[in-house]
Amino acid sequence: MKINKIDYPVPLSNIADIENDNIDVFIELDDGFQYNMLVVTPQNLNWLMDKENMNYLPAGVPFIVVKTLTEENIRNAIESYLEDDGYWLKLYQLAGERFGLLSIKEMDEMLLKLKKENEELYKE
Repeated sequence: MKINKIDYPVPLSNIADIENDNIDVFIELDDGFQYNMLVVTPQNLNWLMDKENMNYLPAGVPFIVVKTLTEENIRNAIESYLEDDGYWLKLYQLAGERFGLLSIKEMDEMLLKLKKENEELYKE
């Protein structure tokens, strides 16, 4: 899997503070599939928690974290998510979908299967 192109809704040069912001990233791979990911900085995560007066981030759409919002950092991060046949990029894309890619019932069934496998593995 290779990156064909990475697009942004606004040019990165328009971002006032590349150490404290986030941006949607549109990734096209060599197979033609397009991914939409949120890329954030650690400072932006802290800013969001401060803004909401929280000491944690609530569960939500997964995101990729980079130190600063530069093309090089974003590309390097995405390339790392493409390792192992794109496992993490695919997982993040699917986890970010809001309309029933996996129902709670399906997830419960998967977890039950995993639990049984673990019980068999550690059976005395």
